[in-house]
Amino acid sequence: MSAPHESMSFSALPRSFYDRDPRLVGADLLGKILVRRQGRKLLAGRIVEVEAYLGADDPAAHSSSGKTKRNAVLFGPPGYAYVYFIYGNHYCLNVSCLPDGTPGGILFRALEPLQGIPEMFKLRGIDRSSDLRRLTSGPGRMAAAFGITRERDNGKDLADSKSDLYIADDGTPPPEVMITKRIGITKAAEMPLRYVVADNKFVSGRSATKWNPTSPKSGEK
Repeated sequence: MSAPHESMSFSALPRSFYDRDPRLVGADLLGKILVRRQGRKLLAGRIVEVEAYLGADDPAAHSSSGKTKRNAVLFGPPGYAYVYFIYGNHYCLNVSCLPDGTPGGILFRALEPLQGIPEMFKLRGIDRSSDLRRLTSGPGRMAAAFGITRERDNGKDLADSKSDLYIADDGTPPPEVMITKRIGITKAAEMPLRYVVADNKFVSGRSATKWNPTSPKSGEK
């Protein structure tokens, strides 16, 4: 995948993009770009790994036990950021899917850094001589590299180009999609809902099976 030009302007994906089954949104998000305005700097990374969470029928989803103050974004309109804190030191970024009132979402697990890389190193608190893969491989790392916190970003509109955090399409052709079981969870761990860009070094894991685009997508009826 090629990097965008430094002066390129990005247009946010429309809200309708997220108003679908998370299994469809997850695969289609691969190759899209997460954009962050950090002061006068623009940070951008290509999405290379995500996981789908299906709501009430998915024991691993935060929304499976019903609506709470913490997970309310997942029950709202599609295209909004749901950020949670985990293990006492990591934030994780998700985007809401499905119509207003129906919970579902996508967890972002890894990005390929494209623009604003020096600022990402600064936000991560690691030396610029470090392996570039360390910047954004894994949900906690990528959130830190983009300055994402619950206080700052939970409920933010990711379908609005005027937002300081949104998701865009730069016109790059869709990548080859591969699918695996989700990782780092214990409940419903067997569900094949993790989508990765094939052979991309920034994904947080390697094991995958090829997606057959001529057959129904995982879990689709």
